[in-house]
Amino acid sequence: MKTNEKKELRAKTKTELEKGLKDANNDLRKMKLEHQQAKLKNTSSITNQRKRIAVIKSILKEKSVIDEVSVDKGGGK
Repeated sequence: MKTNEKKELRAKTKTELEKGLKDANNDLRKMKLEHQQAKLKNTSSITNQRKRIAVIKSILKEKSVIDEVSVDKGGGK
């Protein structure tokens, strides 16, 4: 995954990322099925898709941690 793609993902909102994650998981499932049926030409696309899913999950986790930290700081104790 290129740096520009990661920057674009970081600019998205949490809901957009969650939708993208769901779509990426569905695509991965389809790729695996095609691979089992010997229809998939580019088998490295499965690995690339898994990496893309990992990046999306990492960005979602970062956003949730940032949200938690900002809520904790705003508590005022």
